[in-house]
Amino acid sequence: MAVDPSLAGRTFPATPPYQVTGERIAEFAAATGSTYDGGPAPATFPIVVAFAAMTSLMEDPSVGIELHHVVHGEQRFSYTRPVVAGDELSATLSVDSLRQLGGADIIGTRSEIVDAAGQPVCTAYATLVHKEERP
Repeated sequence: MAVDPSLAGRTFPATPPYQVTGERIAEFAAATGSTYDGGPAPATFPIVVAFAAMTSLMEDPSVGIELHHVVHGEQRFSYTRPVVAGDELSATLSVDSLRQLGGADIIGTRSEIVDAAGQPVCTAYATLVHKEERP
């Protein structure tokens, strides 16, 4: 069954705060093959917070998305400022678009990532492709 088209335009609750530390940035950098010299986090680091928001979307039983049927189609980031150690970040995910194509749901999401003061840090855009299991 396709995902309900009314999902488009829906916004999900913010993720719990995520504490950015130098150690977490260094671990991310090592896992992705980049380096961390104590400055700003690597450009793709906000995926850590954005993925928590995407997980909330996929775990919501009213949505009908099953993680093992999802392929991550695209990811991009738009920055207001760099992420640095000491930040406390949360993300609020909105579904910007939903269309069905070739038996798959193409879901466009936007995660607004803010600091503890509610100030914008980054917007993470993702395209998720969901295809239900065939009998």
